[in-house]
Amino acid sequence: MAMKIKKGDKVIVITGKDKGKTGEVTKAMPKENKVIVSGVNMVKRHQKPSQESAGGIVSKEAPIHVSNVAIVDPKSGKGSRVGMRFLDDGRKVRVAKKSGEVIG
Repeated sequence: MAMKIKKGDKVIVITGKDKGKTGEVTKAMPKENKVIVSGVNMVKRHQKPSQESAGGIVSKEAPIHVSNVAIVDPKSGKGSRVGMRFLDDGRKVRVAKKSGEVIG
């Protein structure tokens, strides 16, 4: 099944160690059903020095499963599920289930 969360969406984490944090999806990985959210699920990685970077311990975002995040409703600012709807002009758009608002 296709993922209903895309790059650039504002999402809220609904479960796990970062529950309640919000951020923007920087990368979507539909084959693995995972997303990378800015500032969420931070991990530390040891990095060897290279010509570009000095190396050391680097913090970066790790992927989080798409079922653990929810779209932020444009009206209320709370988490919502995503539905699909056809507009009068025939376009298919994503809508927030809570308020019925069109998502980006």
